Amino acid sequence: MGKMLSKIFGNKEMRILMLGLDAAGKTTILYKLKLGQSVTTIPTVGFNVETVTYKNVKFNVWDVGGQDKIRPLWRHYYTGTQGLIFVVDCADRDRIDEARQELHRIINDREMRDAIILIFANKQDLPDAMKPHEIQEKLGLTRIRDRNWMGKANAPVWTLPAHICAGNQGTDSAYQFSWFQTATMVFKELRICITDM
Repeated sequence: MGKMLSKIFGNKEMRILMLGLDAAGKTTILYKLKLGQSVTTIPTVGFNVETVTYKNVKFNVWDVGGQDKIRPLWRHYYTGTQGLIFVVDCADRDRIDEARQELHRIINDREMRDAIILIFANKQDLPDAMKPHEIQEKLGLTRIRDRNWMGKANAPVWTLPAHICAGNQGTDSAYQFSWFQTATMVFKELRICITDM
């Protein structure tokens, strides 16, 4: 009965997995998308899960800790995942190769073959942050041809303008609106992708 009502009213759910190295900003992004404001976070040991509704779609977003000892457990979250948001710290040049290895390990797992992928280039406001084209190159995204990239097929790296990234502007109304716009774009793209499924 519930499925029939969902079909009639068009309600859908989508399971999103948010992964990335520790300190990439996954939990901060999750709660900015959910609440529209900055919150103080601590390193995630285990996972956080939040439901964000956009239009008629419920996005169940799973933010899993990124410490190296936790990463082998990521595969236990893959089953049923429809979308992957892989968060990269653009200022962490020392670990970009490690991020590439983890991303490729994830997307090469058969449980993740059909997942829509979004690369979220975080911390663009920091000095010496890598630009989207550099992230794309360093992660080896241009060599991956058989994946369903979300949004821009030839440039699958999403960023936020620097004024949005800066945490000290979290109470500014323009900042809040920009985050709302960003969340809307992300969820709109994900919604379009699942509508086509």
